[in-house]
Amino acid sequence: MNVYTTDKIRNVVLLGHGGCGKTSLAEAFAYISGITSRMGKVADGNTLSDFSKEEVRRHISISTSVIPIEWEGCKINVLDTPGFFDFVGEAEEAVGAADAAIIVVSGKNGVEVGTEKAWELCDKYKLPRFVFVTDMDLDDASFKNVVEFMTEKYGKKMAPFHFPIRENEKLTGYVNVIAEKAYKWEGKDANEMPIPDYSKENLDVYRDAIMEAVAETSEEFMDRYFGGDTFSEAEIRSAVRTNVADGTIVPMSMGSAIMCRGIYTLLDDIVKYMPSPDARQCAGVNMKTNEIFEANYDFSKSKTAYVFKTIVDPFIGKYSLIKVCSGVLKGDDTLFNEATNSEVKLGKVYVMQGNKAVEVSELHAGDLGALGKLTNVSTGDTLSTKAVPVRFGRTELSKPYTVMRYLVENKGDMDKASQALQKIAQEDLTFQVENDSENRQMLVKGVGDLQLEVVKSRLENEYKIKIELVEPKVAYRETIRGKSDVEYKYKKQTGGHGQYGHVKMRFEPSGDITVPYEFDQEVVGGSVPKNYFPAVEKGVQEGVGRGPLAAYPVVGIKAVLYDGSYHPVDSSEMAFKTAAAQAFKKGVMEAGPVLMEPIADLKVQVPDAYTGDVMGDLNKRRGRVLGMNPIEGGKQEIEAELPMSCLGGYCNVLRSMTGGRGTYAYEFVRYEQAPQEIQQKEVETRASKVAENSED
Repeated sequence: MNVYTTDKIRNVVLLGHGGCGKTSLAEAFAYISGITSRMGKVADGNTLSDFSKEEVRRHISISTSVIPIEWEGCKINVLDTPGFFDFVGEAEEAVGAADAAIIVVSGKNGVEVGTEKAWELCDKYKLPRFVFVTDMDLDDASFKNVVEFMTEKYGKKMAPFHFPIRENEKLTGYVNVIAEKAYKWEGKDANEMPIPDYSKENLDVYRDAIMEAVAETSEEFMDRYFGGDTFSEAEIRSAVRTNVADGTIVPMSMGSAIMCRGIYTLLDDIVKYMPSPDARQCAGVNMKTNEIFEANYDFSKSKTAYVFKTIVDPFIGKYSLIKVCSGVLKGDDTLFNEATNSEVKLGKVYVMQGNKAVEVSELHAGDLGALGKLTNVSTGDTLSTKAVPVRFGRTELSKPYTVMRYLVENKGDMDKASQALQKIAQEDLTFQVENDSENRQMLVKGVGDLQLEVVKSRLENEYKIKIELVEPKVAYRETIRGKSDVEYKYKKQTGGHGQYGHVKMRFEPSGDITVPYEFDQEVVGGSVPKNYFPAVEKGVQEGVGRGPLAAYPVVGIKAVLYDGSYHPVDSSEMAFKTAAAQAFKKGVMEAGPVLMEPIADLKVQVPDAYTGDVMGDLNKRRGRVLGMNPIEGGKQEIEAELPMSCLGGYCNVLRSMTGGRGTYAYEFVRYEQAPQEIQQKEVETRASKVAENSED
């Protein structure tokens, strides 16, 4: 592949609802530009961008793929992203590396929730965007309905560039609204034809829409528009070129990716109207001087690159996908990773074509590429020179709130499973692995259940490790509400030196459940020698780790040693530790033990229409709604407190209730006493486990 300068580069991300046709569009780009000699199909599992075993098997995109194509003397880096919500982190990484977006909409299904989320993502990152309506070869596809819906939802900035011509219920051509010309597809060519009479009314409507969109871009144009003036083709194209970059005009076109119809014109429009990287700002911090480093994709400045994605694949190896933010990167460069304070020898420089790495001699500022087998380099790191160490802000990714416990089928695979999961977590930062030592369980966290199912499947197919995903244990705690006064004498005769420890202790609430216990002693007269006090505390410390009520950690308890006795020969630290541990169990059970459950502060963002359903569901989950605040985009943020045990499956329930439009976040805030039925259930569960173990 040729080397391209910054002004000849376009970084375009494909966004949209799952199944809307993004991967098919990327495949059409590759075919039309000559990368492939035949069109792959998602259903056949032979597309460039969906190459992993999971993507081929499930017929969906799971990770972002980069397909660079050459068109009209420019390089277009196409980033094909997943549309399913569970893999939103992949789309967010791609948007952070892109300079413009194409929002793909199925002409058959119309505007879906994924379309709306794509638009919101573009707004967040201030990305210029096109809308491409695909599936126009289908009988029930409607370009007109999509235009009307998006104009009503997003305003008069929508500018239809082309609309379809149908003959005998087939897509045969299109009308260019700006040029006011019609074209008929004949093989790979599009030949001019007279505008059909039935298309003239739509042409007038769409022409007016473009005129209105152009008029909205300046006061001068607005005055001319209201004065009855019309804009020339040159003025329209100039206004579009200027205003696409700031999002005040959003061109709309259509076609069929499967039939490769409308792809030529879309590629031409990308080159003509979408901005090159140097039209956008990019700034970091010079870590040596603490001054702002204005990279701005300037090839003449110090070399910097941002790692926007990592691929760790057992078959193709590890690649760090980068966007060059300034300078020109070459294969023999040595760069500096400020995050790990280490130098990095680049070796070869590549561009990725799906899963194929193509070597290039250099990458100019603004270009996307890949670096192979870099150690100590992770997603979000900045590579720069040691003389000018720079750090760019990391892309903000969605946080994972779906939590499952994983059990390895073969105990001998525990270490292998852990290593494999860490590799997957390097690729997808919205997937996390956590060791919950307090509850003796290993956890995986993701954006949704599908993401975790894919991880499970990858472990089995790629790493030959089988795991089971189950609901995690809830991190309950035990405490006491009353007081108790107990004694315990540990006496054991073994023939030689025996064991003797005798303690009298009081237990009561400490008033602070953020710490497990407080220990004090009020021994007088030397009934228990001072050198055994630490052993008594160790017994208490051992007891709080696994409470006597339901085997959960104990919190908020005060233990006071006030009396006891000892034997000058048989007493030992071990004896007093054992006596204290047994006294602890007895004391807790006599002091009104209760189970404490973790409470989460939950924030749910939903469109106004769904607030009633969401609040009703929260009440069923023992939630307490604290308030509701309006937020941008006609949405409400509902704040509530509810037990974390009631959050299981909430992701799927919320998506079902809101058509995928609801989002949520939560964090632990405190512990509260659990209802009696919850406590009884946990006590019974523990009793049954004890019985099972005794039978074994």
